[in-house]
Amino acid sequence: MLQKDNIKKRIEELCKKIEEHNYRYYVLDDPLISDEEYDKLMRHLIELEEKFPEFKVTNSPTTRVGGKPLEHFKKVYHSVPMLSLSNAFTKEELFEFLERIHKEASYEVAFVCEPKIDGLAVSLVYENGIFVIGSTRGDGQVGEDITQNLKTIRSLPLVLSKPLTLEVRGEVFMPKREFLRLNLQRQQQGQPLFANPRNASAGSLRQLDSKVVAQRSLDIFVYGISSINGFNLLKHSQALHLLQSLKFKVNPLYIVTSKVEEILAFINEIKEKRHSLAYDIDGVVIKTDDLALQQKLGNTSKSPRWAIAYKFPAEEAETIVERIEINVGRTGVITPTAILKPVKLAGTIVKRASLHNIDIIKKKDIRINDYVIVKKAGDIIPEIVRVVKSKRTACSYVFQMPEKCPACFSNVVKLEGEVALRCINPSCPAQLREAILHFVSRDAMNIEGFGKSIVFALCEKGLVLRVSDIYFLQKGDFFKLERMGEKSATNLLNAISKSKERSLEHLIYGLGIRYVGLKTAKVLAKHFKSIDNLLLATKDVLLTLDEVGEKIAASILTYLTKKEVLHNITRLKEAGVNTLYISSEKKFNNVFTAKNIVLTGTLENMPRKKAKELLESFGANVTENVTKKTDIVIVGKNPGKKLLKAKELNIQILEEEEFLNLL
Repeated sequence: MLQKDNIKKRIEELCKKIEEHNYRYYVLDDPLISDEEYDKLMRHLIELEEKFPEFKVTNSPTTRVGGKPLEHFKKVYHSVPMLSLSNAFTKEELFEFLERIHKEASYEVAFVCEPKIDGLAVSLVYENGIFVIGSTRGDGQVGEDITQNLKTIRSLPLVLSKPLTLEVRGEVFMPKREFLRLNLQRQQQGQPLFANPRNASAGSLRQLDSKVVAQRSLDIFVYGISSINGFNLLKHSQALHLLQSLKFKVNPLYIVTSKVEEILAFINEIKEKRHSLAYDIDGVVIKTDDLALQQKLGNTSKSPRWAIAYKFPAEEAETIVERIEINVGRTGVITPTAILKPVKLAGTIVKRASLHNIDIIKKKDIRINDYVIVKKAGDIIPEIVRVVKSKRTACSYVFQMPEKCPACFSNVVKLEGEVALRCINPSCPAQLREAILHFVSRDAMNIEGFGKSIVFALCEKGLVLRVSDIYFLQKGDFFKLERMGEKSATNLLNAISKSKERSLEHLIYGLGIRYVGLKTAKVLAKHFKSIDNLLLATKDVLLTLDEVGEKIAASILTYLTKKEVLHNITRLKEAGVNTLYISSEKKFNNVFTAKNIVLTGTLENMPRKKAKELLESFGANVTENVTKKTDIVIVGKNPGKKLLKAKELNIQILEEEEFLNLL
């Protein structure tokens, strides 16, 4: 039973960790781990879920593509989902993919092979040959409208040579030369440097000011057509030729072949050319050329079954472990981190590597002053692969984990069934700082502007000793911090005030109850409806809920009986923080229920197909033609004759903004 509890806990931890990395990579474009480390986490989760399907959660990251779209841009609903590719890391995995495709077909299958650009995937919608909407992948279903920023890319055609209506997919990237120029400029201006060209291109497209984007010299390769009117395409290679004829920029480094040996030769050729290219790549994409076969093979919820990305091995470098630092996390876990002699790796300077726990240090026999091999794939927090023992000298020595917490000097303990050492002092200042960082994070109370430096400064000044103290801060308190002006202080206070409206599940998650992730917090909030009801919860009731087992129930009850926790919750209520569950379920909108509605023109915020689905979900009848029976006409750009007829018949007309407000 203990083993199964550990497996369930590990799955929950992996889900939480991967979702956080999804958010940072796909939404914020500020990754904390390398692509290879992310892939390793995902593969480990897939393996555990396949072996123990009873522990697979419904919102597992293996069932989705990425994270939520940013709120700073308008949302765009993809008419065709933007899926991510599954990966092959070995030739054996590639052969398995090719063999599976051949089994599905009764003829010789051709494949299109092309470099995998390391950039930001985008969708481009053209209507009658005019570029109307450009968006990011987002979570695969809903992305962000970055049309104005994409228009700054000079290689992207704003008007096609033919008046076609189509949606194409591409990859925005920053050329290596532009990346070097931009980082040099930022260095001279004292600004933080971008980690790599992918970070720079993604960060540029997140700029609200398109004038800034125009200065970044971004580029794009278009690699496919997701939908098109008036053309009966049979092959993916035909689509590439059509895109080229329409003056899209298509990567010329691609081949069409049915021979496995030619696919392998192409992979080796691109691998050799990798560092001489003007842009970053991290592998080769292999796609089934026959579009009918693509349709037959279909997709999983995450990836197409007809394509795969063969990923190049991560680059490695040799450096020295200069010392090992100790960090204390939110739950008191003591984590060792190797401080490395700075080394350049995959375009960035590597200085640190997490060692996770003492068992890993012992297993890899990592010592201070050892020469070690580190690997990464575009991130700043790499992994120590192995020690170069042939270079070990008498100066190398074994690291000893401390017996006392480096932050509060309390004794550290190793709890039964755990690998990590912990500080169990509830007043530990390091745990306090991490707990507050967790409380203000996006999935918790989402207090914008409360970064690490602000939180640490507030704790150091003694202005915040528990999470409830945040809601009693005054403007004058912020002025006690370095480089804090009137505007910044006002923005922080506004963010604090806004966070009071969050639904109960975010508060429960933010409190940091051990083993309670956001999914479990939602289950608790939906069942108990208020924090007061949760405080009265019994073990028997908790065990009836999905996601709650013996260990989680015990953790919740232990947490909620602590005096300091009860005092904290009381103060949160006194500050006006919402402690009730706010349901997000859709309600029917009587404005549209049972009404005959016509859509005309181009909607900027979503495809008309998605608008039709939403209206029908509210009980509306969406028709194509305007008649005397039509109740409402919703108008986008270039509406045409339908708008004129609606005016003639004196039918109610809604502009897109009015329509969205009513939704």
